[in-house]
Amino acid sequence: MSSTTRITVTLPSDQVAELRKLTDNVSGYVAEAVARQIRHQLLGDDLRRHEEEHGPFSDEELAEARAKISGSSQDPDAA
Repeated sequence: MSSTTRITVTLPSDQVAELRKLTDNVSGYVAEAVARQIRHQLLGDDLRRHEEEHGPFSDEELAEARAKISGSSQDPDAA
C-alpha cells in the first residue's frame, strides 16, 4: 500500500451530506476522485502537446479514439 498523508479539506455541507450517502469510506472515495482528476489533467496535457507538435487531430482520429474509449469495435466510418 502506498503511503498516505492526512490533510483537511473544506467542502460545502450539502456535498458532504450527499457524499456520506454514497459511501462510508469518504477518504477512499475522495482519493479515487482526485486520482481520476489527475489522470484527466495529465491526459489533457499530453493531448495538447501532441497537437502542438503534430497539428489538430483529424475527424477520423477522433472517431477512432471515441470508438476505443467506448469499447466499440465498429468501424467509425460505417453508419
